[in-house]
Amino acid sequence: MTGGIEEGDQSVSLDLLKQEMANFAKERDWDQFHSPRNLLLALVGEVRELSEIFQWKGEVPKGLPDWKEEEKVHVGEELSDVLLYLVRLSDICGIDLGKAVLRKVEHNAIKYPASKKNLNSNNGITGSS
Repeated sequence: MTGGIEEGDQSVSLDLLKQEMANFAKERDWDQFHSPRNLLLALVGEVRELSEIFQWKGEVPKGLPDWKEEEKVHVGEELSDVLLYLVRLSDICGIDLGKAVLRKVEHNAIKYPASKKNLNSNNGITGSS
């Protein structure tokens, strides 16, 4: 990153990430390449790289307790790439990602009310769509 984010900060806002990514691209004259299509394809590539880490692991418990530290670091790097491309894509498309996410959570709360909990694994409940 170009500054502004220090190791150990408690939280990082989407607005800060958006600004950092915009500065990063501008400093390298990459804006010319950051079309929605190109960013989406890059995002898909990063999701693929993240998927490859899990590909042959079978079901993995929360927290990755049996994973080596370097494997966890690698997951963090790929998750970061996915997030950064997503933030950049939303910025280039003029979408306020934070507001869009909150709207989606509200929509999902209506679509999947807590009063209708159904833990049957055959129903394929994913929590979003």
